[in-house]
Amino acid sequence: MKMIVALFAVMALAHAAPQNQADKDAIVTKYDSNNIGVDGYDFVYETSNGISQQEQGSLVNPGTENESIQVRGQYSYVGADGRTYTVIYVADENGFQPQGEHIPK
Repeated sequence: MKMIVALFAVMALAHAAPQNQADKDAIVTKYDSNNIGVDGYDFVYETSNGISQQEQGSLVNPGTENESIQVRGQYSYVGADGRTYTVIYVADENGFQPQGEHIPK
């Protein structure tokens, strides 16, 4: 579980790092967050430079020895080539599972 949280933190930092002047001047244009407590959470944000992310986390198998958090979401960003890249992911007992047109299968 701690590894999943650490992975998401590193991903967020990597994608949030300014790449050019437009990124340095970017502002958050949308942000919604709902912390449901131990049952889960969800959030969504968008920035003026084309970065966005939405994610939902929920408790699965509560009260059992297989209790865990399942996370589903997606994030998008504009690459240096001007194309928008989107990654859809699931993180659960099987690890982080990203999918995107630009990700090798």
